[in-house]
Amino acid sequence: MHVSLEDFEGAWVLERRIVHDGAPDAQFRGSARFRSHGDGLVYEEKGLLKIEGHRATTAQRSYLWRAGQGEQIEVLFDDGRPFHVIDPKAPQDTHFCDPDTYEVAYKFGGWPDWISTWKVSGPKKAYQMVSTYRRPVEGID
Repeated sequence: MHVSLEDFEGAWVLERRIVHDGAPDAQFRGSARFRSHGDGLVYEEKGLLKIEGHRATTAQRSYLWRAGQGEQIEVLFDDGRPFHVIDPKAPQDTHFCDPDTYEVAYKFGGWPDWISTWKVSGPKKAYQMVSTYRRPVEGID
């Protein structure tokens, strides 16, 4: 499936599962929204984070998405620092944040549903995070 930056604009239902090595697993349920901003999109997610054995808490984050070289999409932290690149032809990338490594793979084969899978490793980090995005159903979500 070929996706472009504009295809992401709008609202999404977001479900995330975080599986830790040696720590309680977590689930996030909420929403994500891509809205036009400057030469790209602002990504904002909000929802409820539940960690096994702990009280649920609200969580949110935001990123900047913009067109990159060719068909690539550049994902930036909200302060403009580079994070990673989505290449629709080879949708995998790695971000090194000393001393941790973040590897991501995107799946767009069931578009408009899509999935991002992060594998994070480092001296104190070892987890996999799978996020599933789908368009809201009118009157249900």
